[in-house]
Amino acid sequence: MLLLSCAINSLRRCIAQRYPQKYWDFANRTQKVSFSSVTTRTIHDVNTNVIKDVILFKYENPKFYMYMNIFAVVQYIFWSYLGIFAFSSLRDAPVDKSKITEDTPWFRKINLGENKYKNGLGIIAVVIGTGSLGIIWMYTLKSVRFLILNKGGRNLTFVTYTPFGKNRIIKIPIDHVCCKESRLNARVQLPLKVKNYWMHFMLDMRGEFRNPLLFDSTAGLKRKW
Repeated sequence: MLLLSCAINSLRRCIAQRYPQKYWDFANRTQKVSFSSVTTRTIHDVNTNVIKDVILFKYENPKFYMYMNIFAVVQYIFWSYLGIFAFSSLRDAPVDKSKITEDTPWFRKINLGENKYKNGLGIIAVVIGTGSLGIIWMYTLKSVRFLILNKGGRNLTFVTYTPFGKNRIIKIPIDHVCCKESRLNARVQLPLKVKNYWMHFMLDMRGEFRNPLLFDSTAGLKRKW
């Protein structure tokens, strides 16, 4: 192999010295052909009419959502108990204003059993518990586990997490999906707006885009309705 390589190099040098103009013309033509054969695929070159279902995005992290929903349920129970306690157990104990001085702490100046305080504390506690549970459940239902391009390329299937561990499956026409941000620019979450659905579906950027170009040419497009 070493002798063959040396022989080829010697032959090239001889040709270059004997026919310099023809040699360099041939070398330039060969270089142009080599560069012109290199092509870059874009979303316009992607065939979206797939012959079978294709996974575009995948994010497997069920333990995170399980722990988060357990935390939400515990918070709901805790704050609901505080609310019920405020409504039922706080007694009306009027403050003796004759014993109030400048050094008296602020909480001793308040009668928590008075209706406005008792009802206010109870309502606030119930709202916090219910609100935290609702927000975490909504976030879970909008977190995408799998995004699938269905056979034919006209529909997308959203597989999302649920509070109780099962999957929620929604089939949506691809024209009803609008990507609010470029996949390359998103850092934490990539929001997808679906027509006639409240709030955005979220793709966690810690997940895996199994077919990036196919995603960009289907679900990753920004559409206006």
